[in-house]
Amino acid sequence: MQVEQTAIRDLVIIHPRVFADERGFFLETWNAARYREAGIADTFVQDNWSRSERGSLRGLHFQHPNAQGKLVSCSRGSVWDVAVDLRPDSPTRLQWFGIELSEANKKQLWVPKGFAHGFCVTSECADFIYKCSETYRPENEKAIRWNDPALDIKWPLDGAPKLSKKDAAAPLLSELEATGLLP
Repeated sequence: MQVEQTAIRDLVIIHPRVFADERGFFLETWNAARYREAGIADTFVQDNWSRSERGSLRGLHFQHPNAQGKLVSCSRGSVWDVAVDLRPDSPTRLQWFGIELSEANKKQLWVPKGFAHGFCVTSECADFIYKCSETYRPENEKAIRWNDPALDIKWPLDGAPKLSKKDAAAPLLSELEATGLLP
């Protein structure tokens, strides 16, 4: 596999080695020893799978406390995936990174602890897979409004996204900071 460092420290793109022939393809989506060599040494305790239709936007989510590291990929269709650095002492705090993850490119994104994460579906339907380093704890779940002007994320959307009620009501960064809910 090939590991590509992004402009944000510790946030990396994984290009798995794909073995393809006339029957289809095979690739490793996780190998503890190989990923540890690439700097991803977390133990995963939960796997999640979501299916969403075009224009759906999920995020920007994070847990605080009990932050989750996430290894994410799209096994069907395509998504625009976004990670926002929330780490208090990071020189890239509040900067975001976006990437297309798709069935075609088979890329993975390692989103370390201390990031908010979200994605929007750019194909008719998408299956999104993520491995988590911490169990989901609803009492620790937080969200940032997807269109917070302080972040100015460039979502590839035609019109308004399809949001959950919770995501539609998510607070702005300034509100999270004022209430002490931001790491």
